[in-house]
Amino acid sequence: MTDFTDLISQAKKMKEKMEETQEILKKIEVEGISGGSSVKVIMNGDGELKKIMLNDGLLKESKEIIEDLIVAAHNDAKTKLKRKTSEEISKVTGGMSLPPGFKFPF
Repeated sequence: MTDFTDLISQAKKMKEKMEETQEILKKIEVEGISGGSSVKVIMNGDGELKKIMLNDGLLKESKEIIEDLIVAAHNDAKTKLKRKTSEEISKVTGGMSLPPGFKFPF
């Protein structure tokens, strides 16, 4: 019976750590860059795009180029956010990899 009690205790600790990690993740901000820093975007840990910054010289370019650079900067930020999120979750799980799409029930 002690083993089961230990297992429950460890599960509760893991849940607490995950809740702490979720709060940390919400506070993360990443910067995505494209076009040699002519476009920068800021994204938060919830995946929300918070800010777009365009270099003044970029405004001389065509609309299509600017649109493509914004998408590229957003994708760069998304990649960085995934990496940071994985790093934080890895700290909680002790490096144990989770299956793709796995969601904790809390």
